[in-house]
Amino acid sequence: MKFEVIGSAMQTLLVDLDAGEAMYTERGGMAWLKNVDMDTGAKGGLMKGLGRMVSGESLFMSTYKARQGGGNIAFAPEAPGSVIPMSLNPGQAMLCQRDAFMCAEESVDLSMHFHQRLGAGLFGGEGFFLQKVQGPGYVFFEIAGEAYETSLESGEVLSVDPGHVALFDPSVDFDITRVKGVRNMLLGGEGLFLAKLTGPGKVWLQSLPLPNLAAKLNRYIAKS
Repeated sequence: MKFEVIGSAMQTLLVDLDAGEAMYTERGGMAWLKNVDMDTGAKGGLMKGLGRMVSGESLFMSTYKARQGGGNIAFAPEAPGSVIPMSLNPGQAMLCQRDAFMCAEESVDLSMHFHQRLGAGLFGGEGFFLQKVQGPGYVFFEIAGEAYETSLESGEVLSVDPGHVALFDPSVDFDITRVKGVRNMLLGGEGLFLAKLTGPGKVWLQSLPLPNLAAKLNRYIAKS
């Protein structure tokens, strides 16, 4: 498999597949293809499909396999943003918010991840469930807006508006804290809660959470 990410504000993922190689994505994630067969179903079985649906992904996934002679396929994100390629080793995992998963090699496992902390589940911006991808193989994430990658040392803390958290290593502790100060909570415009990310591990942040974009555009949509 070979791939290339093209574009700037609206990136597109181009993938060249050898004969028999396959990738999968949620329904509607494919932009165009050539010499590639498509098969849609509940990847991993019904129960696993239901788990993905609870975490914000599709119940059904589409698998694309190259025919004899090889083929190519393109995937485009749902909103302006960045495509993040990542090669996972066997057993290596990443946690991501709903809608961050774009596509992956067939060997990569996609499943639901449950928030064990009540505060993170209630106020973390994504409910009690995240998505977990586990290698081996390539996985591609779509990040709304620009992506910012940072590494946290052991015990180092990063406070973030919850909607800006895109994905992170499982070694990073994710919790929710209340904004300090009554004036900050009422007048700061940042909401009542912040995500508290504690290292060690890597974190990827996004500059344009989709709910923020939707709220902004809604102001300019004529009400019937």
